Amino acid sequence: MRSSRVPGFRRARIAAAASLLTLAGTAAWAQDSVNIGAVLSLTGANATVGEDVRRGIMLGVEHVNAKGGVLGKKFNIIIEDSGGNPTTALNAARKLATVDKVPVVMGEYSSGITLPMAQYLVKEGVTHLNIASSSTKIRQLGATSFSLVGLENFGNQFSAKDTWDQGYRKVAVIAPNNAYGQGVLEGYKAEFEKLGGKVVTEVLYTAGQSTYRRELQQMSRSNPDAYVYTAYGQESAVINREAEELGLRKTPWYAILMSMSLSDTPPAIANGQIGMELGSVQGAAGKAYADAFKAKYTEGFKTSYTGYGYDGVLLTAAAIEKAKATTPAAIQAALKEIGATGFPGVTGTIRFDQDRQRVDPPYDKLKFEGGKLAPR
Repeated sequence: MRSSRVPGFRRARIAAAASLLTLAGTAAWAQDSVNIGAVLSLTGANATVGEDVRRGIMLGVEHVNAKGGVLGKKFNIIIEDSGGNPTTALNAARKLATVDKVPVVMGEYSSGITLPMAQYLVKEGVTHLNIASSSTKIRQLGATSFSLVGLENFGNQFSAKDTWDQGYRKVAVIAPNNAYGQGVLEGYKAEFEKLGGKVVTEVLYTAGQSTYRRELQQMSRSNPDAYVYTAYGQESAVINREAEELGLRKTPWYAILMSMSLSDTPPAIANGQIGMELGSVQGAAGKAYADAFKAKYTEGFKTSYTGYGYDGVLLTAAAIEKAKATTPAAIQAALKEIGATGFPGVTGTIRFDQDRQRVDPPYDKLKFEGGKLAPR
């Protein structure tokens, strides 16, 4: 009987031919696409936010391609998972810049992760779009970094005034011990005390702990009018649960960046909290985006950050079309021009100052009731 097995040399020739066909197909696909990159927290403490942003980004790509793509080519985004880890995020950015050779990278989420990642991208000349981080240190990154979100100096002014208007005069504050949390604690304290208030306890928590009872008990000893906090999803869930168990919820709780702070907290525990948030979707464009998001994913978005990911995609596509090129330098020049006149995003009109940071960013006053965030 004749053997059905392929001789070794013939198998090698078939494999080589298949590889060449695969490479040819990949090359053709790459030539027909314009690629950009994103680094998101798809696993880890901020996975809920990361997935929400990913959905917004992919909806943006879908909408760009439905209108013909960019420069007559398909628009594509390569998304890497940071796992909520600075080293992983840096490696992801390195891969996007040197292997995928993308001209633009969006992300990350936590300022403590965004800063080292963006410093690398700026050094390499790659365009960095900040779609979620608010540390004022982002302003110092350099000429190839742009922020679509407001930095914390705006947020601290807003939250300090809001808590003062609630009648709180002495508050205890807890925030993560990283660039973001340190900036919020210092900035909020300065703004609140300008108004005449007093921060009676300051706590910077360590990420990833299984319990925060010691920190919460320390805060309770100062008998504040209110607890002011900001925390990442899963860590915030622990803080909120233990505050409930310790009876601290009898005192008002105010969340800075509320959708982040409550993204993983059960509604029964979250109910009754108030706070502030980055302005979510705005106007008719925002409503259309919210409707499209719900239609595609069969549920509304869970955080305020998803619209910034969507806007990042559409703004990048507009910059590439304006530049008629895909080089980082050409895209950066186009972004500056667009940012000077204003880009109509779903999060409102996006304008940049001389340091490429968003001016007049929107913020919302929210409450959590009936199992969801609502305006107040």
